[in-house]
Amino acid sequence: MANSVVIEAEARAVAGKGAARATRRQGQVPAVIYGAKQPAILLSLDPRIVMRELVKGGWRSRLYEVKIGDEATRVLMREVQFHPVSDKPIHIDFQRLAAGERVRVSVNVRFINELASPGLKRGAVMNVVHHSVECYCDPDAVPEFFTADLTGLEVNDNVRWSMLKGTDDVKPTSTEKDFVIASVAATKGMEAAASDTPAAPAGKAPAKGKAAPAKPAAKK
Repeated sequence: MANSVVIEAEARAVAGKGAARATRRQGQVPAVIYGAKQPAILLSLDPRIVMRELVKGGWRSRLYEVKIGDEATRVLMREVQFHPVSDKPIHIDFQRLAAGERVRVSVNVRFINELASPGLKRGAVMNVVHHSVECYCDPDAVPEFFTADLTGLEVNDNVRWSMLKGTDDVKPTSTEKDFVIASVAATKGMEAAASDTPAAPAGKAPAKGKAAPAKPAAKK
């Protein structure tokens, strides 16, 4: 589990769309902390801090401590709303974490050792089914990412849930048993080359440069 990231924030006293717009006019991003059967906390964030976390990737499974003055709250960043034109973040939802209460998170899958896959070295491609996996886990043991090792994978081989590293004490939300994460798939060119392979001759061909002997004429 990676160390939590501290985010400095300021409290907001008023809820509602009008108050949120006013916060954005001041150059801040409105946000809310909810969950754990406690009252919601309204806050505003520096947009530079928000963008710093978003560009890192994996923010849905990163543990944060949001500090308002001397008070710190452990949270997960649940949802980010973006402006439809500028793509800038305009609202953040955080979920408050409670000790011992499992949370649902999306954990990214990191693929390693592509060059050690014979199938990929021959020209096959990775067909990724899950770039991330939804899981239930303890707030104090949220994996930063899962690792998929591609060493030794041939064409048509699969990477399955049971093959991932970093899944200790983690339960996937999927009900499918040992589901496929990714596969090493043949390209159309590889499939065409295989289908164009000539079949073995039925009989022995005549030697090169020599005509086949003529059959004797039938006696009258």
